[in-house]
Parts: sequence; C-alpha cells; structure tokens
Amino acid sequence: MNAIGKNILKMRKQLGMTQEELAGRLNVSFQAVSKWENGVSLPDVSTLPLLAKSLGCSIDSLLGYAVEQRIISDYESRYSTDEYYWGVKPSDMCFEVMKLLPPTRALRVLDIGCGEGKDAVFFAKNGYKVSAFDITQSGIDKAKRLAEKHRVNVNFFKADVRDFRLESEFDVLFCSGVLHFIPNELREEIFENYRTHTAEDGVHAMNVFVKKPFIAVPPDKDSRNFNWRSGELFGYYTDWLLHRCDEVIFDCNSGGVPHKHCMDGVIAQRID
Repeated sequence: MNAIGKNILKMRKQLGMTQEELAGRLNVSFQAVSKWENGVSLPDVSTLPLLAKSLGCSIDSLLGYAVEQRIISDYESRYSTDEYYWGVKPSDMCFEVMKLLPPTRALRVLDIGCGEGKDAVFFAKNGYKVSAFDITQSGIDKAKRLAEKHRVNVNFFKADVRDFRLESEFDVLFCSGVLHFIPNELREEIFENYRTHTAEDGVHAMNVFVKKPFIAVPPDKDSRNFNWRSGELFGYYTDWLLHRCDEVIFDCNSGGVPHKHCMDGVIAQRID
C-alpha cells in the first residue's frame, strides 16, 4: 500500500465513511476507491482537491507531507544548537564491533541514521572507512563539523532510512535508535537489502526501541514511530552467527527530561 492509499483508508475510516460514500462524493466508482486504498492505482491529480475536501484534510496531509515535514523539522530543531543533542560519547555497540572486527584493514562501515555523527566519527578515528547518512541537514552539517574537529574523513550524506537502499557492499552496518522509523511493510525488503550487501564475515550491529505496556511513552516520541515487538529484530538473523541478542530497559535523559526505554539489540555476523 502506498502512502496516499494508506492515508485515504485511515481518514475515511476515521470519518466513519464507506468506500461507496466517498466514491459518491467524488463521482467515481467504489472500485476506484478500493484500488487507491490497496495501492493498485493512484487518484488522478485533478481529483486531489475534492478528495482532500471530502476527507477534511489538506492535500499535503493526504500525500503524507505534513506529518513528514513536521518530524523532520523537529529533528532539525534538535540538532540546530551548538550542544550535541545525543552527546559525543560513542555508543557501547561501537566498542563491541571493534572487538569483533578490529580495523586491521580499511573495513567499510555504514552508519544508518547517524544523527550528529558521534558514532561515525568514532569509527573513522579508529581507522575504519566510514559512510553515514541522516534525514536532517542540520544533523549532517553538525556531523561534518565533528569530523573536521577530529581531522577524520567520513562520507556524510542526506537520505531517508525508508527510501535508501544499498548498492555496494559493506563490512559493518551500524544502526542505533533509528529502526523504529521503518514501517512494518518495508522491514523485510530493507533487511534483505542490508543482508545481501554485507561482505562475508561482515557484521550488523543494530538496536531498536520496543514497546512495553509498563513503560511510559517517552517525551520525545513522535508520530512517525512504528512499534516493534520484542524479539522481532532477532528474526532477521536466524541464519547468522549471533554474538549478542538481548533486551534491556534503561534510563535516558535525551532532551533534558528523564525517562525510560526498552530496547532490543543484536550483533550478528554473516558466516558463509
């Protein structure tokens, strides 16, 4: 299902409207509405103004741009200050990767959703050949400044984790605190792409936030989060060597507000 179809379905149901009722307002068949909602076809451009009016939303909201831009703007704002929102101390996973695959040669690392670049710069400082991307320009700019400060080279670029696909091979795929932005319907495709483009003996170091009923919603949660189930991440590595596979609850102070998270983490190695 495409974004437009998903939004049409959601907004129509929120209004308690049937496909036939919406079709009548638009002077189209209910089969046409069904095809839109199932991603088989898209509404004609000339239909969008009346479609948005019938669903009580803007065209931008219908296309998914309003929410997306608000979330991007939120992170742009978080990263626009001189202070590093997530700090500059590297993730503990970085050290685990180093123990498993020390940089005895120029191992290729991709930091997926690098934020302000602390982990990517750490890997580069220790001799890895690093590429890293994030969806925010302010995050990328800040990461580049951090790399310049430490006199290391990192290939930083702007991309969305939902849209970006690997075309070349890497030895290490690293991703911390980003996978919850991947909707369920894209996960299998994205992880197959990641696995396929991982070198023999290569490593994936990943973690993801999982929802628990006994943990309050974090203050910096946004509407683009897609919940993961406990253990779901591990299922993508059943045929790899698992060096770590665990679930932890920890305290967090990001944004200056104390709260808790539950996170599943995996370090897995491709053994052919």
